[in-house]
Amino acid sequence: MAGTRRRPTLDDVANAVGVSRATVSNAYNRPDQLSASLRDEVLRAARRLGYAGPDPIARSLATKRTGAIAFMLDTGLSAAFSDPALSITLDALATTVDPEGHALLLLPGGHDGGPPADRVLTAQADLAVAYSLADGAPALRAVRRRGLPLVVIDQPVVPGSARVGVEDRAGAAAAARHLLSLGHRRFGILSAQCLSTPRGGPLTAEEALRSRQLYNRERMAGYLDTLATAGVDPAGVPIWETSGLSREHAMRDAWALLDRVPRPTALLCMSDELALAALAVANRHQLAVPGDVSIVGFDDTPPARWAEPGLTTVRQDLAGKGRLAGELALHLLRGGQPPKPTTLDVELVVRGSTGPVH
Repeated sequence: MAGTRRRPTLDDVANAVGVSRATVSNAYNRPDQLSASLRDEVLRAARRLGYAGPDPIARSLATKRTGAIAFMLDTGLSAAFSDPALSITLDALATTVDPEGHALLLLPGGHDGGPPADRVLTAQADLAVAYSLADGAPALRAVRRRGLPLVVIDQPVVPGSARVGVEDRAGAAAAARHLLSLGHRRFGILSAQCLSTPRGGPLTAEEALRSRQLYNRERMAGYLDTLATAGVDPAGVPIWETSGLSREHAMRDAWALLDRVPRPTALLCMSDELALAALAVANRHQLAVPGDVSIVGFDDTPPARWAEPGLTTVRQDLAGKGRLAGELALHLLRGGQPPKPTTLDVELVVRGSTGPVH
């Protein structure tokens, strides 16, 4: 079209400064190859000419790299980002890979325990990270079909991937032992989503232990095995599944447990968000915590420390898990082989939400 201004090119910048095309390219892509003064001169000339830098699409075609990492979630974005544990882990991962020029491409999940397979097949990414996906999620088959390197955070167990997780079963067992040591014998368990269809409601122990989510199975086994060893019949422990991890969704389910007759004197909750929902419901119905009911969470996110009373919970190193996942991603992107899975320790943190049974 007449009058359309021609976009400046790398050659225009090189001519303006009197250097080669390679020198201008290095100013953007390999700044360590230039003196600081020469790089500043190149960038000033580029700004003066209106040159925004190398075309990322052309660079991607030349290098066969997109510079992006596909981060696959097991739920939608609104639900995912209501979970502080995810936010802390994701921030640590992003901070780790960002200095080497890698961005994150978020792929939200659906009803299949992960993002749709076609989204994964078409995603412009060099590597995939699976965050707590369900066993057999179609997204994982799509990753394998594309031949993308894979880092798994928490679950599932995928042969040939790099993986970092935590001692879920040991943490749940520690929570149950703590309550038992305080004299509790009437328990309730507030569970994360176990069945495939989004729902909230009672679960049998058998249903809970068949969950497609590995961490659900591990935490549930930690609770129930520890209670059974102490003589508490797992069949008599009410389990209530929530339809999501947010406090808003979990409050109704928490009340379903607290409104039972006889009421449980202790609740084991699979995440801090679920435990904080139970704490809010107890406060709303004038139940003293821990006088009437003790509550234990899992994760030790910042809101657990701010709660009133402070939440007893199982601490996992969320930031450390994200950093390690980022380091694993960089290792695979450099052509490294997946190392053995890493499992991080957990620690029970006792605060004011638990006390002796009355």
